[in-house]
Amino acid sequence: GNMSFSCLEPQVVPVTFLSSSSFLALRGTSGQDEVFVSFQFRTWNQEGLLLSSKLHQSSGGFLLYLSDGRVKINLHKTGRVLSDIAAGAGLNNGQWHSVSLSVKRNRISVRVDNDVTSSAHALTPLQIYSDVFYFGGCPSSGNISECNTSFGGFQGCMRHISIGNKAVDIISIQQNGFGNFSDLQIDLCGITDRCLPNYCEHGGECSQSWNSFHCNCANTGYKGATCHYPIYEQSCEAYKHRGNTSGFYNIDSDGSGPLGPFLVYCNMTDATWTVVQHNSTNLTRVKSANRENPHTVFFKYSASLDQLQAAINLADHCEQELAYYCKKSRLLDKSDGMPLSWWIGRTNETHTYWGGSLPAVQKCACGLEGSCIDSQHYCNCDADRDEWTNDTGFLSYKDHLPVTEIVITDTDRPNSEAAYKLGPLLCRGDRTFWNSASFNTETSYLHFPTFHGEFSADVSFFFKTTASSGVFLENLGIQDFIRIELQSPYEVAFSFDVGNGPSEVIVQSRNSLNDNQWHYVKAERNVKEASLQIDQLPQRSHSAPPDGHIRLQLNSQLFVGGTASRQKGFLGCIRSLRLNGMALDLEERAKITPGVEPGCPGHCSSYGNLCHNGGKCREKYSGFSCDCTFSAYAGPFCKKGKHISAYFWTGTSVTYNFQEYYTLAKNSSSHASSFYADMTLAREAITFAFRTTRTPSLLLYVSSFYKEYLSVILTRNGDLQIRYKLDSHQDPDVFSISFKSMADGQLQHVKINREEETLFVEVNQNERMKFILSSGTEFNAIKSLTLGKILENSDVDEETMKANSQGFVGCLSSVQFNHIAPLKAALHHSSSAPVVVKGRFTESSCGTLTGADSTSSETTHSFADHSGPIDEGKPLANAIRSDSAIIGGVIAVVIFILLCITAIAIRIYKKKGIYSKNEARGSENEDSAESALKSELSMQNTANENQKEYFF
Repeated sequence: GNMSFSCLEPQVVPVTFLSSSSFLALRGTSGQDEVFVSFQFRTWNQEGLLLSSKLHQSSGGFLLYLSDGRVKINLHKTGRVLSDIAAGAGLNNGQWHSVSLSVKRNRISVRVDNDVTSSAHALTPLQIYSDVFYFGGCPSSGNISECNTSFGGFQGCMRHISIGNKAVDIISIQQNGFGNFSDLQIDLCGITDRCLPNYCEHGGECSQSWNSFHCNCANTGYKGATCHYPIYEQSCEAYKHRGNTSGFYNIDSDGSGPLGPFLVYCNMTDATWTVVQHNSTNLTRVKSANRENPHTVFFKYSASLDQLQAAINLADHCEQELAYYCKKSRLLDKSDGMPLSWWIGRTNETHTYWGGSLPAVQKCACGLEGSCIDSQHYCNCDADRDEWTNDTGFLSYKDHLPVTEIVITDTDRPNSEAAYKLGPLLCRGDRTFWNSASFNTETSYLHFPTFHGEFSADVSFFFKTTASSGVFLENLGIQDFIRIELQSPYEVAFSFDVGNGPSEVIVQSRNSLNDNQWHYVKAERNVKEASLQIDQLPQRSHSAPPDGHIRLQLNSQLFVGGTASRQKGFLGCIRSLRLNGMALDLEERAKITPGVEPGCPGHCSSYGNLCHNGGKCREKYSGFSCDCTFSAYAGPFCKKGKHISAYFWTGTSVTYNFQEYYTLAKNSSSHASSFYADMTLAREAITFAFRTTRTPSLLLYVSSFYKEYLSVILTRNGDLQIRYKLDSHQDPDVFSISFKSMADGQLQHVKINREEETLFVEVNQNERMKFILSSGTEFNAIKSLTLGKILENSDVDEETMKANSQGFVGCLSSVQFNHIAPLKAALHHSSSAPVVVKGRFTESSCGTLTGADSTSSETTHSFADHSGPIDEGKPLANAIRSDSAIIGGVIAVVIFILLCITAIAIRIYKKKGIYSKNEARGSENEDSAESALKSELSMQNTANENQKEYFF
């Protein structure tokens, strides 16, 4: 029959609406009482006008538009909105979507993607008659659109346009003019997928509009236009030098690299430790394991192995404690030299050395030290004894850490058993944070391999200088380049070119940047924008031109501290330089470069303010430390309260001399008057705690060269009394606090703060009391502070003299006068501090005990008066005859021997009792492996001890 070997496809002619002013006007359905329009569209925009009708004078009209990614229709008549119908959702996803609008008599239907569920119906008396349908927008008269809508025109593509069930021939309209259009692209869908390729990094979610894309960085751990830059610090060391204390923190060891952040515990001591936990930290006991059926345990950490490797590489030192307990369980089979137990590290390699030993030695710590229980073996466990012993120590070879697996095979013999416990991964320091170089000439520089940051590039570093200008770094290409420089003492510029012409971002500071203190610089450039931030100043950014060049192509070496032309070189220090998260080793390169020295001194000028409470900043080659010698506080920044307590006996006196302190601090002449200006106080902050049962007592006394003083005493009835004399010609101001007797043997906390004539007192965290001084506002020429008894001649009032007659007997704790800690100085730094101690004076924990514990403390220290004379006995008036003495001596020796025999018998009986109790306790706690093992070890030690004592 009649056939053809072809299949004619209907021609599809898309139309692109290029701007918000584009539109396509087509003839409508004038004279009909029904409207049917259908079309397909695709767009990235959430809003835009899809279709509208040109109205007759008496008829109604409609607007079909996108809003929040949904199709909505708005019916109106003579300015009055009659209905608002919505259909579909998420239609701005760049895919083709079909829309059909049907208006017939009183029934209106909008259907999206042929989905019945998205249809909407409404009853209305409106009849629509339209001569013209406007697709994508409306023509405008001047700057006013005829559609008069609050949203813009449609930007995207349309196809398969049909009016009244008749397809519209777009090509004929273009050729013959049967319609009207503006700013269209016909026979082409010019939509661009700006999320392909996806420039949102680290899992950022890409969304887009017609002109641009947006990255949602929520919950990624990164920020910026493309989610490139990390919001977390690279290490615990970096958190520490922001002033943070110990706690849990997210760290991002490779910065803007591909590895994400993970949670660690930062232990902020003098050395900063990073603690990474795993899933099996308890002591685990092993039985019935052999080579055919080994006991294998896998350790899963709170970070991936790649993340852990980045953190380990960054650290100065890492270690992990591995404890192996054994009873007839060997680590090495000496007969064939094969290991019976081993562990596996990060690189999946098997290791047979154990805690405290070195790689490839196949020994334990005792083998290296020559202290194993059997000198023929290199591990305690290899002695194969039927008693508990252990091989325990720290693994510290960074390339093998962390431990990921332990395998045990020798616990299947009678009475054979083992137990293991693996501690968390511990890493100390950050070897890149203080890595620095000093540039001594303008022509000196360091060079590194080409920086590759085609689509995303970030650079961060610290600098300090006294120069007014200089180039920090530069990398060139054939046309492209990147450069960061100090343009003036108040201005840093980040300039680059990716093919769109040179661009520059400048940050200006109100304060000079060449003040020889560390300043932080962070520059970032990506396909959307370039940004620059200095210290805590607001970040400045410039947007990239739309549809411009986006690839940064560099081919020269990276110059640090200078340029290829050796002009405008940098004079000063650069530290912690990181490019796209990778740290450059400035110190190593500086060692072989003329004019550049590794390291950079003078950290205290920038970080000294982190040392609090009188702590002194001390310079180190890599960083600094806070010396808390003369502070009542401890910790890396002298912020951690430390309860230093001492027990005072009758006559004890601790005197801290301010004159010597200021001599040391100011290094001026020894004449007292030269210190008076420095030693005049308008305010004091005093805190201390005490415990006593003696009244009256002198708690604290501060003297002056001008016969002014402060005394804090307990009166005879146990009231706290503060006596200020700030005018040598007046009587002292006296303030009494009498809640109850404070000489009750309980720990009492006192805070005294003076601001000129205003005095605030707080006792045991009760409400703060306010008093006003009348004797003056300045404490002139302070001389010394005394705790306990005043030994020097002093002109004080009668009540203070009465209290001083007894001094102080009891416990004083956490004493601080402004930034001076006299108790700490007397107990820990008596050789270097200006402090004099007289009488019996011992450090004690009495200041940390409260409640029930205080009773035992009082019993231990016995608050009774020890000041009375001791009766050492008198010579006997009548000498005893020698024979009586001999008889008495014999009787005494016999009694002594009987007592010794009784004591030994009781001792042996008690030991047996302890053994039996331990045995019972061990059987009760079988569920707890660690408790049971400790019990057995205790039993074993007790048994050994019994044998030795019985033998003796």
